[in-house]
Amino acid sequence: MSTTPLPGIGVQYDLTTREHRHLSVIAHRDGARTVNFYRADDPDACAHSLRLTGPESASLIDALMPAHHSPNVLHTTDLGLVAERIELSSVSHWNGRVLGESQIRTRTGASVVAVLRRAEAIPSPAPDFRLAGGDILIVIGTREGVQAAAEILGQE
Repeated sequence: MSTTPLPGIGVQYDLTTREHRHLSVIAHRDGARTVNFYRADDPDACAHSLRLTGPESASLIDALMPAHHSPNVLHTTDLGLVAERIELSSVSHWNGRVLGESQIRTRTGASVVAVLRRAEAIPSPAPDFRLAGGDILIVIGTREGVQAAAEILGQE
């Protein structure tokens, strides 16, 4: 999949399927989406375009989520940032250690903005916050930074 910023409009996501079919989704700034299907004989020629409202897009996303979407991704932005849930395993190297020791922000550029523990949310955990197995860390950063943070937190 490729991403193309469309200044003043939103972002276009292009996908070529395994069957070599081209489709794109334009994520408009107002929350609407336009889904474009391209001709099989000419992948640059749009055969059909379907505009969805924000709620219609949400319904379609819900329908696609079980097979095609990570439930850990909370949000993505036009700026290339993602917010993702990362669960800390009870066998993680970081279980029982303080957050600052991980140096997540320094090493990845991503930030831990909250920790969910049982029924409690801890916003903006300080460097001396002690991590525990089962904690769900809300991490924001670039996709690469968040992935690197997940790899660090997954160390055993």
